[in-house]
Amino acid sequence: MAINLQKGQRQAINAPKFTIGLGWDANASSTGTSFDLDASIFILGENKKVLSDQHFVFYNNLVSPGGGVEHTGDNLTGDGAGDDEQIKIDLSKIDANATELCVVVTIHEAESRRQNFGQVRNSYVRIFDSANNEVILKYELEEDFSIETAVEFGRIYKRNDEWKFEAVGVGMKGGLQDYLNKYN
Repeated sequence: MAINLQKGQRQAINAPKFTIGLGWDANASSTGTSFDLDASIFILGENKKVLSDQHFVFYNNLVSPGGGVEHTGDNLTGDGAGDDEQIKIDLSKIDANATELCVVVTIHEAESRRQNFGQVRNSYVRIFDSANNEVILKYELEEDFSIETAVEFGRIYKRNDEWKFEAVGVGMKGGLQDYLNKYN
């Protein structure tokens, strides 16, 4: 049975292989340009920095070294029901130096398109067991991010050899480059 998390809550992930599903709906844009939201994973070490450039998994780098993190591809429109983007995780293949996986969603070209997360609704992250498709947890973003163009949905972190998910839900006015600056 899935556990619905609130911001700040944590939940253990007991499945060795799971998928992170991210979904959203965009309001009709007054800018006349469609929305393109992008999911990314930053694989961090003890120092809260990305282990290497290849440990940043996104639409232009779909698989991490060793294959522990695999992005299934960029959804350019977010149309349709269900997950808009998915990222597969195999904990047995995650780099031994990794202590955290940050799950970030950004709006592509948000500044030039005059878009923000206040124009996005029904945003969520869910984690489901890859073996049986059973949903382990779900976190629905309920805040109104009226100026933010990027959101850290959650983080998966290792403590005492156990992996847990924390519902973060923190927005940033900036884009993917701002997260690269933060974690490099």
